[in-house]
Amino acid sequence: FLIKRVIGLPGETVRIERGVVSIITPAGVTLTLDEPYVVSEDATYTQDTSLGANEYFVMGDNRPRSSDSRTWGTLPRENIVGRAYIRLFPVDMFGVLPGKSYQTQS
Repeated sequence: FLIKRVIGLPGETVRIERGVVSIITPAGVTLTLDEPYVVSEDATYTQDTSLGANEYFVMGDNRPRSSDSRTWGTLPRENIVGRAYIRLFPVDMFGVLPGKSYQTQS
């Protein structure tokens, strides 16, 4: 089991340009992610991934060392089995049910 952050949802396009992640919605709106929790990387590549039905794009927070959708591709919905309930580190950000959770209709 791996814990990854869901970055892109079905129908969206994930664009990674020199380490900066943007989401292009089906309506054509581009949203650049603000990710202060991410271990930055000295990335020099650009990658665009368009997501089909029931496909998700996931990334780890330690980007230089994370094995995630950049490496092994999109994640099918049936492979998502849960969510993180407790954040332990960094200690000053300890929390129960950390982050935001969004419900989408299937």
